[in-house]
Amino acid sequence: MSRARLLLLCPGQGGQHEGMFDLARTSPAADALIARMLATQPAASDDIFANRNAQPLIVTATLGMWEAIREFAPPPALVAGYSIGELSAYGVAGAITPQQAVTLAAQRAQWMDDCQQAAPGQVLVSITGLVLAQANALAAAHGYHVSIETGEDTCIAGGPAAQAETLLQAIESAGARGKRLPVAVASHTPYMLGAVEPLAQALRATTFQPLQAPVLAGIDASAVHDQQRAVETLSHQLAEPIRWLACMDAAAEAGITVALELGPGGALSRMLQNRHPHIATRSVADFRTLDGIRKWLARAAED
Repeated sequence: MSRARLLLLCPGQGGQHEGMFDLARTSPAADALIARMLATQPAASDDIFANRNAQPLIVTATLGMWEAIREFAPPPALVAGYSIGELSAYGVAGAITPQQAVTLAAQRAQWMDDCQQAAPGQVLVSITGLVLAQANALAAAHGYHVSIETGEDTCIAGGPAAQAETLLQAIESAGARGKRLPVAVASHTPYMLGAVEPLAQALRATTFQPLQAPVLAGIDASAVHDQQRAVETLSHQLAEPIRWLACMDAAAEAGITVALELGPGGALSRMLQNRHPHIATRSVADFRTLDGIRKWLARAAED
């Protein structure tokens, strides 16, 4: 009997592309599910990176891929999602239906956009080469808040666009590297406080089923098993930093041996592979066919 413990990773924004449904749609069941999910979304503009389009599209792609592989994939021991991916994770874990997840994603995006419009001129900046305590202090000195902790010395910070160049110069002066990201919403910072309670209310009004696997909470890397805790962590995540480094470590501590990122993209699998190389880690983006994913999972489970 296999002793493999599977982690499913659900990505956030950034990896979406025009062909992100193609592989999943080679499964008839997934093709039908994706069609149903897309039919209920407003006609997206050409900009698949706009917040209002990106969030429901990413949830659709992730849950469509899970539908395509769930017949042959081992039951996950753990599910983790990055930013909007944490909402997808509850769909993967069976707590909410794909349609509920897409509806919540669209509402989440709208409430975040409302916060952005109430305080325009927001931006995200990546910081590489400073330990987190230093990055926090430097960001705070320029009116920024750490948004996502991605490594021992890598993070993303959100704050006023008017201070971005000054912050980038300070990062360089400190011997580190900074980059302004093409994002106009300072997610996971106090800029999004106005969206927290609306999302919490929407989640409380959503019918949850028992989770088939625990979901890691982005804000503290704890394992979530019930709706009350899911409501709390998913809503607070909007205005509090995501501790992704801690989530990767929590997965390793939970004895995870195999990890598969459901796509689109492969950023989470690369981060986990770098952090914990003993975990057999891939993204669905690495494969040309569903059968390739099936064979890799079978081999990884045996190793």
